[in-house]
Amino acid sequence: MPPKDYPETPDGRYFVSKGRLWRKTDPRLDDSERRAAVKALMQARRDVGRAETEAQERDARDRVDAAKKRLGERGPVWWDDGAPDETRKAPWNSSYAEWWDGLDDDARARGNPD
Repeated sequence: MPPKDYPETPDGRYFVSKGRLWRKTDPRLDDSERRAAVKALMQARRDVGRAETEAQERDARDRVDAAKKRLGERGPVWWDDGAPDETRKAPWNSSYAEWWDGLDDDARARGNPD
């Protein structure tokens, strides 16, 4: 489960944080590929903060994007049933609305801290 025990959709495609659906890592990735992509992502994120020029920041942000795509969290969806990507949608305004409404107050609070 994602850090901090965020609510996870029943199909395992998303978790909810700050009131939005966020795509999870492709579960088909083998452990070594996932670890390498996470390592690249963390290094790129650190480099964003360390950038001293716009060019360095742009390069680091591009590497963040590439790592997120490797993980399946951006770019083409990793599932193959034709369901659309609902990343960044509020769960109550998505195809997951019924699931969201059925969660207990504690679970909804973990996904929507407002």
